This record gives sequence, C-alpha cells and structure tokens, in this order.
Amino acid sequence: MRVIVVGAGVLGTMHAWQAVERGHEVVHIERETEARGASVRNFGQIWVSGRAGGEELATALRARELWEDIGTNLPELGFRAIGSLTVVRNEAERAVAEAATRRPDATARGWELLGPDEVREMNPALRGDHLGALWCEQDAAVEPRTAQRVLKKALLASGRYTYLGGREVREVVGERAVRDDHGEVHHGDVVVLCTGAWLGGLVRELIPDLPVRRVRLQMMQTDPLGEALTTSVADADSFRYYPAYASEALDTLAAAQAQTPTAAEHKMQLLMVQRTDGSLTIGDTHEYEAPFAFDVVEEPYEHLRTVVEAILGRPLPRIRHRWAGVYAQCTDTSRVVHRQQAREGVWLVTGPGGRGMTCSPAIAEKTANELGW
Repeated sequence: MRVIVVGAGVLGTMHAWQAVERGHEVVHIERETEARGASVRNFGQIWVSGRAGGEELATALRARELWEDIGTNLPELGFRAIGSLTVVRNEAERAVAEAATRRPDATARGWELLGPDEVREMNPALRGDHLGALWCEQDAAVEPRTAQRVLKKALLASGRYTYLGGREVREVVGERAVRDDHGEVHHGDVVVLCTGAWLGGLVRELIPDLPVRRVRLQMMQTDPLGEALTTSVADADSFRYYPAYASEALDTLAAAQAQTPTAAEHKMQLLMVQRTDGSLTIGDTHEYEAPFAFDVVEEPYEHLRTVVEAILGRPLPRIRHRWAGVYAQCTDTSRVVHRQQAREGVWLVTGPGGRGMTCSPAIAEKTANELGW
C-alpha cells in the first residue's frame, strides 16, 4: 500500500509511523520545510492525569504505551517516565485532589495524594509552601522541539518513506491523489490530511462545515534551572481546566476561591516540565475567539513567574524564549479527534486540541486499524 500523508506535525508523523511500521510505503508532504506549528510549541508532555474518563483516557493510556515503545528504540526522543505533581496550597484545593483519587479510574492513572514531605522527597526542587500534591504516575515527557526530526530520521532509514518539505497541497485530484504547489501529483491508495490548525484553503473546500476551531496559547522557556525538576508540575488551576477533576469539591473550590484576574482573563493554568538541557518549559494561556492577537502580552508571564516561584521557593531563571502557538480543537471538546472521509480514499484527521502531543500515536493507530492498513 502507498499512503500519502499531508502535514508533518506530530499527528501526521505518527500516521506515517503507523504506515511504515505496517510495511507500507509513505509519501509525506509538509508545506513548511519542517513542522513549525503546535507540535513543536508545546510542553512535550504525555499528559494522562487530567483526561476525561472513557475514550479520552483510554486513548491517552494507549498513546503512553506507544510513546514508551518508540522512545525505547529512539532514545533521542528524550522519553522520560517522570510522572507529574499537581501542587495544592490550601484545604479547598487539597479536597479536589482527594476527590480525584476516589474516581473509579484513579488506579489506571496512577493517582495518589501525597503530603508535603512526600512531595519534597519525590521532587526536592519544590521547596515552596504547600499542603501536598496529586501524583500521577502515568504522565511522561518527550522533547517537542526535536521529536519530529528524530522520528523523520528513523522513518527515512526504513527505505519506505519519502519526505517532501516546502510543498503545499493545493488540490485533491480525483480519488486518492493530491497536487502540490509545484504542480506535482502524488497518487496513493489512501490520502490522510493532518493539517493541524490550517483549516482554510483546501480543508475548507473539502469540508466547509468542519466542526473544529482554532485555539491560541502563550508559553515560555527559561535558562537551565541548575537542579533537577524530577517530575512535571501543575498548579490547582489545572483542576478548573481538565475534565477529570469535575466534582462537588471542585464546585466548592470555584465558589470559594476565584482565580486571579490575569489567570481568569487568559484562561490559565500552570504546567511546567524540564527539558533535557535543564531549562523549564512553562505555560499556558487559552484564547478561543478569533481573530487572535498578533503579539504576546506580558501579564500572563508575570502571573506564571509568581506561581512558579511560590512553588519552587526560589527565583525563576531568566526567561530566554516567549512564544505563541495555535492548535485545532473539536468544537465538541468531548471528542478526542475529528476523523472524516472527505473524498473517496481521502481522510481528514484533525482537532485533537491540547491532546495532540499526548494522544497522536493512538489516534494514528486507530486510523490505521479503521482503514485496514
């Protein structure tokens, strides 16, 4: 079988990976020289902890297995089974964490409520004042800025993979073929469009009423911390954002403890993960109403610095990168991804939202299984 994959972000790359692993030939087309969108502008977290129960959690857990398998064979991915700590700083936040541990799927996630001493033993860098943290054993991390390059190198070594960067697909030609902006037509047995947040042009022509929206975020990266941050870290604002934490305790928290004005305005939570060079990736904000601003604003960064320094109990290193990113999310946010046949033999797979880095391996596996690769 010959598979044409359009889009070289993590979702498209994982579709190419599934096809090559199953013995098929792949032509992979990317409009940039290499991926430049949300797939390289994220935390690199394999984030199981906050996923909604049911299909979303099952997808994340399966993806976690696949990431670990790939990472074992490709150590350059930087796969680390580091888990995460969601720090709680008062009794209302602690009650939400405790309620989470009573969920029927808490064991599958590897959730455990830890006290302050246990937190500091697990992650000595967390020297700020807190009442403990919700530990998630299943969370992990890879290196987002380089993951696609590492995967592409391995795919090229298979001898069944052709990468065509700097080519924009402009047209679906008949069945199972596309034409790029160089005028070249690429024929296959199946075409999979993984175009990320690029929802105009060809995508709009194929599916005018696509139930997917764009979401903008702001993030940052510091100089090296100078010590190990042994887990990923979140704050209790993540309880408000992720569906797994819905409970009466969360309702009580929301009524008793408002977010800071900056966090509320920018729909923020703290997520933080250490890169292999010792730096910290920190975020993030969420903006849902287009047109998006073209600049980044400073107030969210100031808020994040305050929260992180309180958790670490020390000043944050110099911020060396700030950026914005845009990803595609199903308007029905309970859906893991939007997968739709656009033409005979042509499928669009998009809209995983903030789950893209986590869930892409399992999403691609399901596509391959459903299409009979």
